[in-house]
Amino acid sequence: MDLDIPIRVLVAEDHNIVRQGIVAILNQQAQITVIAEAKNGVEAVEMHALHQPDITLMDLRMPQMEGLEAINRIREATPAACIIILTTYDTDEDIYRGLQAGARGYLLKDTTAEDLATAVRQVHHGKRYIPIEVGIRLTERIQESDLTDRELEVLGELTEGKSNLEIAKALSISEGTVKFHINNILSKFGVSDRTQAVITALRRGITRIRY
Repeated sequence: MDLDIPIRVLVAEDHNIVRQGIVAILNQQAQITVIAEAKNGVEAVEMHALHQPDITLMDLRMPQMEGLEAINRIREATPAACIIILTTYDTDEDIYRGLQAGARGYLLKDTTAEDLATAVRQVHHGKRYIPIEVGIRLTERIQESDLTDRELEVLGELTEGKSNLEIAKALSISEGTVKFHINNILSKFGVSDRTQAVITALRRGITRIRY
């Protein structure tokens, strides 16, 4: 690899000031240059197709199309794409889904300029970059029992504060089946009631409150 050739980076971040700061930091690093910027997931996909960067820094929460979907679309078109998630979100599910989607690194936005540059270089060299604290969260997430699709649906309804009867009507299942799924959720989360289950799900990023 020719060290004189800069690593070409795409930065996808919807907050202008944050994006400008990331771009400024990267452009100050030796052998790293930002070639394109995107302020939402749709632009990220378009800019990646147009510029084919060596590395893409991807925020998770963006308008029009969120980061995870953008990662999936980019990798569908370019399976070898090297993507690093750079986000403020460190919930278990965000970490798990991001890396499962094919991201090769996961950084929080409070990272140092040195660590950011190290991550870019390391991923460019074919390695992964996952900070120790993120790795611990990921390991814990993988070790937990996964919820089934139906359990996730029930959990989503629980998060909205619905009763068993309301959940049964919403999902077209019996109340007995709802209770069965709720008991499974409590067991997998290691909690004793539905309120704790919802709190656990929100903390881990498995579900969100819909407004």
